[in-house]
Amino acid sequence: MRIGVLTSGGDAPAMNAAIRAVTRVGVSRHCEIYGIYGGFQGILNEQIHELNSRSVSRILHRGGTILTTGRSEDFKTEEGLEKAARILSEHGLDALIAIGGDGTMRGLAELGEHWQGRLIGLPGTIDNDLYGTDYTIGFDTAVNNALDALDKIRDTAEAFSRVFLVEVMGRRAGFIAFHVGVATGASAILMPETKTTIEELAEKVIRAKERAKSSVLVVVAEGDELGNADSIGKALSEKIGEKCRVSVLGYIQRGGNPSHFDRILATRLGAFAIECLLSGKQGGMVGEVNGRLKLTPFEDTWTKKKPLDKWMLGLLDELSS
Repeated sequence: MRIGVLTSGGDAPAMNAAIRAVTRVGVSRHCEIYGIYGGFQGILNEQIHELNSRSVSRILHRGGTILTTGRSEDFKTEEGLEKAARILSEHGLDALIAIGGDGTMRGLAELGEHWQGRLIGLPGTIDNDLYGTDYTIGFDTAVNNALDALDKIRDTAEAFSRVFLVEVMGRRAGFIAFHVGVATGASAILMPETKTTIEELAEKVIRAKERAKSSVLVVVAEGDELGNADSIGKALSEKIGEKCRVSVLGYIQRGGNPSHFDRILATRLGAFAIECLLSGKQGGMVGEVNGRLKLTPFEDTWTKKKPLDKWMLGLLDELSS
């Protein structure tokens, strides 16, 4: 079997670990593995090159993706999809594995309407917002990156007894904000899954200061309904009569060496993707749910909502008291 592999959309730590697993397990099981450089656009540009076991040496610990990534407007058109299907067939590929987020899963589903090859997705996104897996590749590393930054910010916050708002990634889901906020003992966590008014936030901050807290940290997911950390910080400053400091972590969350957890997860999912293809299973995203590997139909990954832990959500006020 000739199998293509690519990474698409935003990069995520341990994408390289997944590429390595796909390549080495595939080659070991007598498949030919072809790396596609530059995401879906790489198909259209015919940037397709054979990989072997040595091609993926010394990449397990590296962040980013050796295949590079990107987003393709051309691939979203009927003409682009038809061209991609033709090129994949001309190169003799039997299957394609794509590592990325919800946009990648949508792209695979649309490609499946134009190409007869087998398709498998791997969940590679720091947002952890894909249904069909408890954790996505890169999420654990991103949380640890943000956690390290917030611990450092708290040192300054305590030194000056200040209120800090720290913005983390998460346009449509608050998994990073939730995990980082709980792990750092934040006084408040703002995220798309919960609704908080500026008055409610101000009340939480004032209560925290009345309890003689040496500092107040508010973690903000970039997609919160109140806005970004900067606009929320200005509104909050007016409500509490004190200037709030703002820090936006940005792309630092995506970088760095992947954690042990992400390396193992990416390796398991990459190997399982090959096993699925060789056993005739395809048309979905591989993931790990309750410790078990499974294949979820593409459409379910973005139409079904993965919830936050409701029990932990109910504890937030008590934990921050």
